[in-house]
Amino acid sequence: MKPLNVRVWRGQAEGSFQDFVVPRHASQTVLDVVTYIQRVLDPTLAYRFACRVGMCGSCAMTVNGAARWTCRTHVDKVYRKESLELAPLRNLPVIRDLVTDMREFFDKWARAKGSFRGSLNRKDDFEKINPQSKARQQVDAAIECIGCGVCYSSCDVVAANADYLGPAALNRAWTLVQDERDVANAERLRAVAGDAGCHSCHSHMSCTERCPKQISPTAGIAGLKRQVSLALLKSAL
Repeated sequence: MKPLNVRVWRGQAEGSFQDFVVPRHASQTVLDVVTYIQRVLDPTLAYRFACRVGMCGSCAMTVNGAARWTCRTHVDKVYRKESLELAPLRNLPVIRDLVTDMREFFDKWARAKGSFRGSLNRKDDFEKINPQSKARQQVDAAIECIGCGVCYSSCDVVAANADYLGPAALNRAWTLVQDERDVANAERLRAVAGDAGCHSCHSHMSCTERCPKQISPTAGIAGLKRQVSLALLKSAL
């Protein structure tokens, strides 16, 4: 097989692409390519990875213009026009090369009141939820989010409005709004009801199309819109 021609972003927000030639192998992932560059060609290349098997999401990068987990992305599926272009995730500050600063992403998670708040304490028995309940079934997929940032990087609204909470934070808020054990729903709905919240979503579906876990943040955000509207009609906000 012919070698791979790979263009890799170097620098911070201001930088440029550097060209590398990498040996081609069968069943080669994009993370394999990045690892080869760092270990063999240029040890100064900065990137993130951990589990290598699609469990942590830390290896997410922009591959030929689309945000992806590089450990699960095979070169054969994305190699186009004899070129592979690797860049950091969009919509986040670049620390160096392929590494982004995720603090803004998780700060918005906190702003959306993404932490569970229950009414029980450690002396109480576990509160049980019926897995067949409508509320629980509505968030079956949504609770699988691991906060990788792919949806955030793919969101055009985030790109246009830096204050927008983003699909991951709103998806998390939706799972908690549907959790009958949580007691902070009024506060949470107020947090996601503002100009930077759920009603700013244009339903472009980019987050849903790119999610490696097949989650639909768009559906969760639509659910939040309904809940906020109902709360306003009841003067509960």
